[in-house]
Amino acid sequence: MPGTLYVVATPIGNLEDVTLRALRILREVSVIAAEDTRRTARLLQHYSISTPATSLHQHNEGLRTEGLVARLAAGESVALVSDAGTPVVSDPGSNLVAAAHAAGIRVEPIPGPSATLAALSASGMPAEPFCYVGFPPVKGNARKSWFASLANQSPTIVLFEAPHRLHRTLEDLLAALGDRKAFLARELTKAHEELLLAPLSAHLENRREPRGEYTIVIEPKPLESFGQIPYNDHQLRAEFDELVGHGSVPRAAIRALAEKYGVAARQIYSAVHRTSE
Repeated sequence: MPGTLYVVATPIGNLEDVTLRALRILREVSVIAAEDTRRTARLLQHYSISTPATSLHQHNEGLRTEGLVARLAAGESVALVSDAGTPVVSDPGSNLVAAAHAAGIRVEPIPGPSATLAALSASGMPAEPFCYVGFPPVKGNARKSWFASLANQSPTIVLFEAPHRLHRTLEDLLAALGDRKAFLARELTKAHEELLLAPLSAHLENRREPRGEYTIVIEPKPLESFGQIPYNDHQLRAEFDELVGHGSVPRAAIRALAEKYGVAARQIYSAVHRTSE
């Protein structure tokens, strides 16, 4: 009888976040297929688990999958884990899962920590629906097209970014989406966790050196942005003051209102300044 491939979620930082079921599965399987055996070893050592681990990462998944499927077919069970969080979500493992299904092997998820869901739950953004888009492409036309496609997404957006590319990505998000609110979750569940909610322009004014991995949640596309809607000067002034009060620079606030109401920025500028006279 074939074994089972368990897709096991592991902590994204705090080792106390692992589930009792995940610990039991990690003890019972024949082998653990880990994205980085050194990082997984810290979790195993912490909970006194002696199950052997083999590496399965983006550079060797094609080579290792056949052997792991053979072990599963022979009756052994395998636990798939990533460095942190839920496997396959911006991590290796999809080829192994697909091959197991093709071979008629049971694939069983062991749910648990997820940076995507942790950030979304604490952001205050609507979660129905939301769109998870992973890491942005690093450069070239692929990056430009990627950000352009986000402008057509209406739900809440969740993405990941590395610290050394954070500032550039925030600039590209502002250019593509306007000055939407963004929830920046840094080092989730770890000792130096930081959670910040502000307009994109306000995040860009923070010149501290980014450290650690970031999960970014972007508020949905405003319904009003799908077409021009009526407005009056006092309404615009109130919204302008609110944006500036939350940290947006005046120019960015005017641009965001222009995009929201589908008019030229100079019209928003004139309306805002008429009410201040």
